[in-house]
Amino acid sequence: MKSGLNQILSNPFRSNLNQSISFLCFRVLVSLSMINTHGLKKLLDFDATVQHIPDPLGIGGEVSAAVAIIANIVAPLFVILGLGTRIAVLPILSVTLIGLFVVHVNDPWVVKDVPLMYSLAYLLIFFMGAGKYALDYKFFKIL
Repeated sequence: MKSGLNQILSNPFRSNLNQSISFLCFRVLVSLSMINTHGLKKLLDFDATVQHIPDPLGIGGEVSAAVAIIANIVAPLFVILGLGTRIAVLPILSVTLIGLFVVHVNDPWVVKDVPLMYSLAYLLIFFMGAGKYALDYKFFKIL
């Protein structure tokens, strides 16, 4: 009984293999969520995206829409592959943090929750790197 309880309560990340697999799953699932929930609809209806997307930096609707598509589709694909991961996270963080602190600054927390959660997830990826199961590690030995 005690060994079963110890196994349940022990640190599951004690093993480097468990940690690497867990972080791979985290990286892939967060990025797939970003692509599916936010990126594809912007790409599939670009004209509506240009009309609908905020332009908080004053760079124009088309440029803002293109930046959002890069941050919501292209960059997460690089994160999934683990290729240039820390650099790929930067446009994602730019969009999510601008959404949090500029676009939704006066909105209730229920609206701010989405950009906050994505920002926290991608900040973790930025600081931790892609991990062992990534092209960064395979080609450059970068964790």
